Amino acid sequence: MTDRTILNASMPNGWRKSSYSNDQGGSCLEVLDGHPTGVPVRDSKSPEGPALVFLSAGWTAFVAAVKVGSLPA
Repeated sequence: MTDRTILNASMPNGWRKSSYSNDQGGSCLEVLDGHPTGVPVRDSKSPEGPALVFLSAGWTAFVAAVKVGSLPA
């Protein structure tokens, strides 16, 4: 089974914040592109980790659902 966490998420380079993030210091997620096992996601306020690694297809479906507003609050 592939590991679905990165315990120390500060080690990989190339994290990026959502384009919806602002400089107000709020809650932001960062993602890492090009990871071999999926899409790592971490809390920007805790860059040392851990990070969760989602399957690429699942992450794509989640982002699409958020964009169209189909997830209940």
